[in-house]
Amino acid sequence: MRRIKKVAVLGSGVMGSRIACHFANIGVEVLLLDIVPRELLPVEEAKGRTLESKTVRNRIVNQSLEAAIKGNPSPVFSKHLIKRITTGNFDDDMAAIDTADWIIEVVVERLDIKKQVFDRVEQYRRPGTLVTSNTSGIPIHLMAEGRNDDFKAHFCGTHFFNPPRYLRLLEIIPTMDTKPEIVEFLMHYGDKFLGKTTVLCKDTPAFIGNRIGVYSMLALTHLVDQLGLTVEEIDKFTGPAMGHPKSATFRTADVVGLDTLVNVANGLAENAKDDEARGVFQLPAYIRQMVENRWLGEKSGQGFYKKIKDDKGNSEILALDLKTLEYRRQEKVKSATLETTKPVDDIRKRMKVYEQGTDNAGMLFRAMHYPLFEYVSRRVPEITDQFFRIDDAMRAGFGWELGPFEVWDALGVKETLEKIKAEEKRIPGQSGEVATWVHEMLAAGHESFYKTEQGIRHYYDIQSKSYKPIPGTEVFLILDDLRGQKTVWKNSGLTIVDLGDGILNAEFHTKMNTIGGDVIQGLHKAIALAEKDFRGLVIGNDGSNFSAGANIGMIFMMAVEQDYDELNLAVKTFQDTSMRLRYSAIPVVAAPFALTLGGGCEFSMHADFVQLHAETYMGLVEFGVGVIPGGGGSKEFALRASDEFKDGQIEQNVLRERFLTIGQAKVSTSAAEAAELGYLRAGQYAISMNRSRLLADAKAKAIELAEAGYTQPVPRTDIKVLGKQGLGIVYVGANSMRSGNYISEHDQKISEKLGWVLCGGDLSSPTEVSEQYLLDLEREAFLSLCGEKKTLERIQHMLTKGKPLRN
Repeated sequence: MRRIKKVAVLGSGVMGSRIACHFANIGVEVLLLDIVPRELLPVEEAKGRTLESKTVRNRIVNQSLEAAIKGNPSPVFSKHLIKRITTGNFDDDMAAIDTADWIIEVVVERLDIKKQVFDRVEQYRRPGTLVTSNTSGIPIHLMAEGRNDDFKAHFCGTHFFNPPRYLRLLEIIPTMDTKPEIVEFLMHYGDKFLGKTTVLCKDTPAFIGNRIGVYSMLALTHLVDQLGLTVEEIDKFTGPAMGHPKSATFRTADVVGLDTLVNVANGLAENAKDDEARGVFQLPAYIRQMVENRWLGEKSGQGFYKKIKDDKGNSEILALDLKTLEYRRQEKVKSATLETTKPVDDIRKRMKVYEQGTDNAGMLFRAMHYPLFEYVSRRVPEITDQFFRIDDAMRAGFGWELGPFEVWDALGVKETLEKIKAEEKRIPGQSGEVATWVHEMLAAGHESFYKTEQGIRHYYDIQSKSYKPIPGTEVFLILDDLRGQKTVWKNSGLTIVDLGDGILNAEFHTKMNTIGGDVIQGLHKAIALAEKDFRGLVIGNDGSNFSAGANIGMIFMMAVEQDYDELNLAVKTFQDTSMRLRYSAIPVVAAPFALTLGGGCEFSMHADFVQLHAETYMGLVEFGVGVIPGGGGSKEFALRASDEFKDGQIEQNVLRERFLTIGQAKVSTSAAEAAELGYLRAGQYAISMNRSRLLADAKAKAIELAEAGYTQPVPRTDIKVLGKQGLGIVYVGANSMRSGNYISEHDQKISEKLGWVLCGGDLSSPTEVSEQYLLDLEREAFLSLCGEKKTLERIQHMLTKGKPLRN
């Protein structure tokens, strides 16, 4: 029954202010405190302020919060959420923590200072209140020493990864005195409400994420010399092709800061005394020299890379030559192995292809993974009793698509053992021998770390020597696990999967999940199947993005060939699909996340309900390629503007906002902002904080709608449009923007076409029209713009350069 209504965050630095913002994101009231300044700033003296002035006493906390909010990417879903944060200082406002349900300490990483803060917390904290520390390495049990019994029972480590809004890992580190129910609560709360992958850790040096992540990065710093590889090669080989982030290895070090990496490494070298690979944490000479030179990465302006301006003022990024420690132009990296992996979309199959490479990329893959498998197997049970938590930490904290045990599974556990033994020993502590429990697992006839049974993922439990469901994931729906046995129908662009309980799922699986003929055919098939034998439909997938929109390459080809009959049919089919989603006999729930653009946005806008992830970047972006939304999006904004008219009166400012959202191709930076931009309708959407819960939440909503007696709606015929009254405003505005050279002649034409649709054409007075009437106007406008030379130029630029051309 524990509820978190108010959180006190003690310390407003980079982490503290951003943790405060993330709690504000989920609707929690936040008290953010920091120290009182010891000296006045010159500007404060000039204004006659003293050290007793409130603005001075709260200067540190307010400046820290302001800097966080101005940061890019933003730590808040919407600027309106900042009002949930109240600031103060330790001297004047510490007593206010007695109203908090959870107190989070985020001060400097020094045990003595943390203990001083906890001395004050004990004075004001209510018994039963949670207290946690966001340390990245200080032993949790040392911070609890000397505290009263109630404090100890409710005290724990909660290590957020930076930035807290975006990185999904939250490590929970209890002490021997932490109540089990407190650990269970934090694991659940972090998962469901904060949207995190919560990983239970033992109180060991650097916990799980940094222990394995820093080992992996530093192992590469030792390999780079031995294998004769360059900075560029390491980053190319250890990036997306390997299932790691684009920033790969050395770019990540530059972003994080080399000093931060070195501090963690030094801490591990000092504290992980029984680690057989402790020598990995001894820094190579070139890194020690970089630290001495203060080449720390982005924070110092140079690290493994350095950005400069050439003679013409153009920016150029140089790479560090690790042998000479001089910067030089980057060299283009070529690899036959990487070329071989490109067409392999399945990450598990790609790992097998990568491992077999015969060039430098394949050599590096083996040289880094075989010791890693050895290392992680030996960390069980030291840092965790369940190996899957290591995989969870690496995926959520370091952005790996597969954790080390998952990669090992993909390569074959037994098949890899001899390769591990035979691999040349290049890394300190590398012996070629994995932990005994791996051999015992194989001897018992268990050939993989994971397996799926009846759509539920299981892990090999070392203690019982049997497979068990991964705890906490029973509420997740993972299409990759369901697809094998539960596929109902599929084509090259879409797969229909039975989610159980009478609900189907339509999963896109094209490149970037773009929408073409196969996806549209699949959606119609999914609705037909659901109407016949099921009771609801979810549109969702497990890809990197929900959908990047319509396949503009197809549109471009038809427009170039001036095949307007075919193009007209394609656009009408798209519109008909949107309308089928809205007016089917069963409830349709869209489950968007990440990029949800163009047609993906339009399909979501036409669903009965939108269950979206908090990190959804939704927008109608067609204006950027020279057209207007043609799959029902323009019609839908006219309909929604009509529904927002108060007391039957047409509000021109409502129409103006809808016009600008499309005309400026606005894309939301969060689910909350998608609602503010009008892409979501009040009462017809809900937000899932945890992406892993999204499909399950969408399925639950589809069941709820079905059981509430869902009835097929009737197409609208009561949409009020402005006609000439609105067109005059649109045309005057567009002409004014053109006269001021703010937009091009072609932009003016697109604006007028969009206004034509939103206003319902040149009707003589405000009139009620049907959806089909607006769809016909929308399609006509879309087709006419496709025939424009400037539109074709923009689409071609988009196809070749990967981004819209605005002129």
